[in-house]
Amino acid sequence: MPSIDDSKCIFITGATSGIGRALAFDLAKLPGRPQVIAAGRREDRLEELSKAGLHAIPLDLGLDAEALKRAMDNLISHFPNLDTIILNAGIQHEIHFKREQVDMSKIIEEVTVNYTSVVALITYVLPHFLKLSEEGRPSFIITVTSGLGIVPGPFVPNYSATKAALRSFSTSLRAQLHDTNVHVMEIIPPLVESELHDAYGTTERLSKFWMPLDEFTKTTMEGLRRGDNHIPAGQSKVAFEKYEQGKEQTALQVQKMREKW
Repeated sequence: MPSIDDSKCIFITGATSGIGRALAFDLAKLPGRPQVIAAGRREDRLEELSKAGLHAIPLDLGLDAEALKRAMDNLISHFPNLDTIILNAGIQHEIHFKREQVDMSKIIEEVTVNYTSVVALITYVLPHFLKLSEEGRPSFIITVTSGLGIVPGPFVPNYSATKAALRSFSTSLRAQLHDTNVHVMEIIPPLVESELHDAYGTTERLSKFWMPLDEFTKTTMEGLRRGDNHIPAGQSKVAFEKYEQGKEQTALQVQKMREKW
């Protein structure tokens, strides 16, 4: 089975901190030494990645669809060997419907960054990947969802919903592409050491429960190199094994039935 060891050029979003940054550095160390393109919004962090030998580019996933298409077309034009995208960027807001007036801009921001922009980038890169497939080359679409997409966290209800949507989309896309050489993989993190929680002052409390970043990265890289469709870790693995078994095969059966109609 093809794995990320076969990749020649990897594009990863949300690479300026946390999971994305750690994965970007480990991906660059793979035996095939793929070119790693690290995208993010923080210019100082991008400069740091560039000095470390990665190709760093600015990318705002809050852009409209046309702007994202131009960004992806430009990426493919400059990096024709692009064969892997890891869609890791995400934003998380605590939203309490009972005790506060909900800021709809935060709802829209989460949906845009965590879901809509991911679907857009996949849509725009897929013709390139299908062309590679016709040439016999494998390619990889790797989404980063969350254990909260399996069992939601009530304190982050909209974030959980966006990750559940992305999980569902990834499953459907994998079924649709089952007869191609485009492989859809899903990283399913638990609560992981991250700056994601700094905005709400919960980092200190959550640090007592989260999975250390280096441990999570090791587990994830092992799954990527095996070519696993799903790569859950920690408590996400527990939830995945309890609630998600069988869904993958059912979705594939439905897709194959639909193709016969």
